Amino acid sequence: MNWNIIAEQLPMYFSAALVTLQLLATSLLLGLVAAIPLAVLRALPIPWVSRPIWLYTYVFRGTPMLVQLFLIYYGLAQFAWMQNSALWPYFSSPWFCACLAFALNTCAYTVEIIAGGIRAMPAGEIEAAKAMGMSRWVMLRRIVLPSALRRAIPAYSNEAIFMLHGTSLASIVTISDLTNAARVVNSSYYIPFEAFITAAAFYLTLTLVLVALFHRAEARWLKPLMPR
Repeated sequence: MNWNIIAEQLPMYFSAALVTLQLLATSLLLGLVAAIPLAVLRALPIPWVSRPIWLYTYVFRGTPMLVQLFLIYYGLAQFAWMQNSALWPYFSSPWFCACLAFALNTCAYTVEIIAGGIRAMPAGEIEAAKAMGMSRWVMLRRIVLPSALRRAIPAYSNEAIFMLHGTSLASIVTISDLTNAARVVNSSYYIPFEAFITAAAFYLTLTLVLVALFHRAEARWLKPLMPR
């Protein structure tokens, strides 16, 4: 095994790790921002409101993210109306398409996670808010969403880790992430074991950092809600 080559290529791996983190942060942020209002609507007992959102989450959770990425990046590009539209500069960008595919995918999972947190709220909290004369908007903003988001932290931490691993698909659309860095090293020096084990070590390190951050978040926001 030739680890000297890996040592020489470490700057490229660190640069690729930064790209992976940027993809992850962008996708999670966009997905979470879109998921919060959708989760509120998903939890409503109104079929014509919740059913379309259920369909969206069902489709994106029931199909591979690789297929979704292919459809967005390669599939839409075959249509003349897309190539002639004002959206073409965006959909011809690998970065935009990867972030869009990842954000739509993580949003679908996050909607169900937060909606489940809303449904799991104790009835007493809602009744206490109503007894204090809170309007629906105030109750949603000050009671329902904070409580649901806290309860969603453990499940959302798993989603964030899955999303980190899912960003490895970005290399398929020519984005220079960690997986692509391993491919470049392997194609240049024919050392697949060293190249991909190094990428795996980077992914493992990032996963451990994410786990530690979410454990701190749980200790701060979730444990006070647990019965003593």
